[in-house]
Amino acid sequence: MKHANGAGPLSRAWRRPVRGGNALTRRPLQRNAGGQVDRTEFLEVLTPGRRRGDHDLTAGVSLCELCCSSASHQNGPPPMPQLASRLAAVGVALCLIAAAPAAQDAGGHLSGLVDTLARGERAYGVSTYDLSLENARSLARADIDYVYVDMEHGPMHFAALQAFLVGMIDKQAVAASGSVRQRVTPLARIPPYGRESSEWVVKQALDIGLMGLIFPSIETPEQALAAVRSMRYPQRRDSRYPEPPGLRGVGTQLATWFWGLSVADYVRHADLWPLNPEGDLVAFMMVETATGVRNVDAIAQVPGVTGILIGPADLSNSLGVPRDEPEVEAAIETIAGACRTRNVTCAITATAADMPRRIAQGFTMLGGGRAGGGLGAANDAAIRAGRAVRD
Repeated sequence: MKHANGAGPLSRAWRRPVRGGNALTRRPLQRNAGGQVDRTEFLEVLTPGRRRGDHDLTAGVSLCELCCSSASHQNGPPPMPQLASRLAAVGVALCLIAAAPAAQDAGGHLSGLVDTLARGERAYGVSTYDLSLENARSLARADIDYVYVDMEHGPMHFAALQAFLVGMIDKQAVAASGSVRQRVTPLARIPPYGRESSEWVVKQALDIGLMGLIFPSIETPEQALAAVRSMRYPQRRDSRYPEPPGLRGVGTQLATWFWGLSVADYVRHADLWPLNPEGDLVAFMMVETATGVRNVDAIAQVPGVTGILIGPADLSNSLGVPRDEPEVEAAIETIAGACRTRNVTCAITATAADMPRRIAQGFTMLGGGRAGGGLGAANDAAIRAGRAVRD
């Protein structure tokens, strides 16, 4: 039975996920003047990043629409040979779709930063205050693995941060790769120091879609543990990773949109790596005081800590000496040594000239500096220098 507009009954079907779902797909398929489904719309159906089975029927309905409801047979059903060939094409496409989530799972993590670190490779990135759409677009396509928004020293503006995250979504990259993986992982450095309560900031930051947080001025393992617990959901009784117990409340609407996942899949991925090998969140503790240096080995052993980020400027102030004094460099080496011993990521900011030395020390996450209006020449030079170093 045809509708009044002449299209087949499936042409106005809504693509609703069978369970879970991605809000991006909850709208009718768009057609061009010739009645054909737009190629971009079709690619959206094929975008993986979900667990096997979550969206197979969704894609199947859309493909049936493609094959059986086009303008080429609006005046009646297609001849049997054409129908057979189209159904065969549907079968092939469904096989590809069924394999796509498996390829995503086999390919690693949704966080490009976690994927890089899990492979034992070095990661490079920048910090930023600039939450403009232009900066988001530029950094999303830069040769970096992460960007962290500095809300410790810059404005803490969650609405602007949310817009920045949306601006980092590169639809062309999603269509080209067939994956919702974030190549450039968005993080934030939050304002509260380790001695302050930060749970409310953590909840806000993660619920809008950030994939990791940096906690300033962590001085004790107890402070690191509190930071870790604030980022984790309470674990179910059958969890393989029940400790440390989480404190985060559930409010996933915005995060699931940005990550491109169902609620169930988001909760599965929104855990700390490498504590949970499937996790896509990272927790970095900033060690930037003399007390933190004394306790760094214990801090690095807290389950759920992804790594240690060194703050050389605050560290030198805490030690009471200028930045270029040997005492500061000795403290940096102490921190790097603890990271190597405890097998956690060690992070620091470095210039192009410093990159080879820091890499030789064992730093595996290296920042080029602050970016605004794009990557910038100095950051680009630093990252190029780091990537040029061969082990």
